[in-house]
Amino acid sequence: MVMAPARAEPPNMMSIPPQIPAAIDAVVPDAPIPTLSRIPRRAFAAGFSRQVLELREAVLPSATGDPVFDRWPHNLTGSRPGDIIATRDVTARAAPVVTTPIRSATLVKFRSTDAVGAPSFGTATVLVPRSGGTDARPRPIVVNNLPIDSLGTACTPGYTLSHGFSIATNPTDLVPPTTQLALARGYTVLVPDHQGPRMAYAEPVVAGHVILDAIRAIAALDHRQFGTPRIVMTGYSGGAIATGGAARLLDVYAPELAPRVVGAALGGVPADFRMLVGSMNANLATGFFHAATFGIARERTEILTMANDFARWLASSPLKNLCTIPTALAGQTFWPMQLLANHPDPFHSPVAERIYRINAMPGRRSAVPLYIYHGTHEWWIPAAGARALYREQCRLGAHAAYREVFGEHLSAAVIGYPEALNWLDRRLQGLPAGDECP
Repeated sequence: MVMAPARAEPPNMMSIPPQIPAAIDAVVPDAPIPTLSRIPRRAFAAGFSRQVLELREAVLPSATGDPVFDRWPHNLTGSRPGDIIATRDVTARAAPVVTTPIRSATLVKFRSTDAVGAPSFGTATVLVPRSGGTDARPRPIVVNNLPIDSLGTACTPGYTLSHGFSIATNPTDLVPPTTQLALARGYTVLVPDHQGPRMAYAEPVVAGHVILDAIRAIAALDHRQFGTPRIVMTGYSGGAIATGGAARLLDVYAPELAPRVVGAALGGVPADFRMLVGSMNANLATGFFHAATFGIARERTEILTMANDFARWLASSPLKNLCTIPTALAGQTFWPMQLLANHPDPFHSPVAERIYRINAMPGRRSAVPLYIYHGTHEWWIPAAGARALYREQCRLGAHAAYREVFGEHLSAAVIGYPEALNWLDRRLQGLPAGDECP
């Protein structure tokens, strides 16, 4: 008899005794989830009880006070993805943020689609440099998908570009300086708030939709400037999740854009959420891991049905508006996700298996050439996930290149960045991407 090899899993993926979830709910009082007379549009999801929808509303981000970011439009069903809802000139506020001379900065609000196919909206900021571009030859476009990695709406790059620096501004809005370098080279830069209005951190489908609809929206805003030039996309870490989502949804969600998008660079990509459970749960990365789980739950409502009372307290508290730095600091708790679930084995539950599969986007081929780079010595986002993504895309017929660089997540972002930027620059100059798939 031949025995199949056992797949070893790290201990932080293991189940816990079933008495523990019951004991937590017995000790922790019910979370103060408000009873609502009606379910707001942003919290509605078909097929869930009123109690779950009230919980969903309670865990969604707080209002910023700016209606462009806060207000859920009434007429989304009657519009098409990419249709413009509102625009605002934000040049005066954006100029000190980007530091590079700009001609204009425009905040655009547009119709989009959420992760389950329901009408939603998105926001993005388009930055036009002072140099480069003519009536005969519009500027190429760089779509810079920043690693927002946050839960609060005020943490988005669009909010900072509209309101100026604040305590909510993420350092990753400025470093590495992709926006500044692209503007200095005479490229238009589009910065989408790709987590969507629910701030669904780490959810690739809603991110892909928002990015592609942002491109549609600026083309409608000014077709001559933004409706014809070549486009590249780039993102690192959480921004790579978004960029990868857009690249793989392009030919099915926005096929009319496919001839214009000539390349996408993904760095430090968290490609396998199952793998991340073992590398990020219950260690110094657990703050980001919890935030990503709650972020995905804002779009994938079934996850909320597994939250115990303690998790409901946390997710509905002011923690639901955390930006990048406090989220990172929350890793010092080392709190295991198993103690936030009402299930003794949450990482092997049917809900978890479904989320792993959805987030991996299996079988979806990138419609554009990919440049994937990753740190060899990554311990929180192992390089094995990026290697597997590269092999999968090659198997599906995509054109792809893969580079591993010395370092872990932060150092690899610096070391791998220059060549990724050069690769994108060559695509915008019209040079074809070589296919390095075996």
